[in-house]
Amino acid sequence: MFIQGILNWLTLASLTFNSHKHEDEDPLKRLGNLTPYRVAPASHKVEAELPGDCSVDRVMLLHRHGSRGPSGSEEVALINSLVQTLRNGHDALQDADLPENLRFLQTGKGYESHLVPENLTIIGREQLFSHGVEFGLKYPNFTTETLLSSTTQRVIDSMYFFAQGRFGREAEDKDLLTVNDIPGPVSWITPWNSCPGIDWHYASKVANEWSNSYLPKITERLNDLLPYGVSLTDNNTHGALYACAYDLATGYESPWCDVFYEDELADFEYELDLIMVASVGYLVPNSAGRVMGSVFVNKLINRFSNTSGEAQSLYLEFGHDATIMAAMAAMDLNKDEPQLSPGELRPHRRFRTSYQTPFAAQMIWESFTCKESFNGPQIRLKAKKDSRFGTCSLDAFTRANKFSTDIEFNDDTWQAACGARTNVYQSLNHQQSFGYSLH
Repeated sequence: MFIQGILNWLTLASLTFNSHKHEDEDPLKRLGNLTPYRVAPASHKVEAELPGDCSVDRVMLLHRHGSRGPSGSEEVALINSLVQTLRNGHDALQDADLPENLRFLQTGKGYESHLVPENLTIIGREQLFSHGVEFGLKYPNFTTETLLSSTTQRVIDSMYFFAQGRFGREAEDKDLLTVNDIPGPVSWITPWNSCPGIDWHYASKVANEWSNSYLPKITERLNDLLPYGVSLTDNNTHGALYACAYDLATGYESPWCDVFYEDELADFEYELDLIMVASVGYLVPNSAGRVMGSVFVNKLINRFSNTSGEAQSLYLEFGHDATIMAAMAAMDLNKDEPQLSPGELRPHRRFRTSYQTPFAAQMIWESFTCKESFNGPQIRLKAKKDSRFGTCSLDAFTRANKFSTDIEFNDDTWQAACGARTNVYQSLNHQQSFGYSLH
């Protein structure tokens, strides 16, 4: 029984697995996991409000951090290399007959990058504060004394600004914790820290195969527009694509975004999707992405089943795109058949990070009961089983997630996927050194 038959995403969570084409959509809303927060297009109308005889008893929020600067040494190096190439050709650019969308290279010093790596941007702070306000308006009677995040500073900052929006001055009295404050061998927010055997090089290889096929054509086109003395490399083109995304993450526009055709931005988006699907999704060897995601799924089921008898009414937790994507993989929510491949672009794919994990993405789960409308405890991810309200019985949800409930940390399945390997970098710093940050 596949969980796709039980759940679908609703726009409030900014998540969807529908493989529909949106002809009129702004291509700048499709920049993979570097997309500024956006509400994903929904293919089915699902009512956000439950029937009047239903009452929500628990809410569990998993929130990705907000917009940030470049993450990973390779992204920074690509943008810096682009800037240096343009500096070297500054004089040649001044007298060139450039098309209008490249004339920004002739103003002042030309293009200069002032991006701050890793940090939450002012746009990111705004996203989280606004989401905190919206959450408080949606769930005014739910509160908690603790919020939890990963140990990465931009995620801690995201938790802080969400708390300011949700609780105002009362946020000063809340405990803002990180996963290091929570006992246990594995975190559902950062399960990869307990998966030393995962091969982070693999995602690089998959992404490079695709980028090596699409970047040269763009580089050639751009060089035909530039004067003698200015010659972009494929790395410079790559840097310009990243500059487009990260300029948007820092402000609201980028001159580079107007330089690229829509199909070229789609190629870049596909590269970012390949990175994620090969890092924590369905292409990860030994199903390690799905296995890591099982930790979140089991935590969700345990909380909503209240097996401990101590479940809270509200959980506010903050992590990464990889946290959400691993959980989605464990539930088979956005799986493509056949799987994505660097050999061809799949325009109608289900796995699309610009819809599922843009900056500041939210995964909001509710458990509730009803007097008459539904029988027994229900669960929804602002999601779709019942075609009208997006509900699924908790029992059916648990049965559908047998893949996860059959896994325990360090059991044979976990060891087969995450057991130690030789020559594998195990820290987040090493993950970022590959240039393909998971968060």
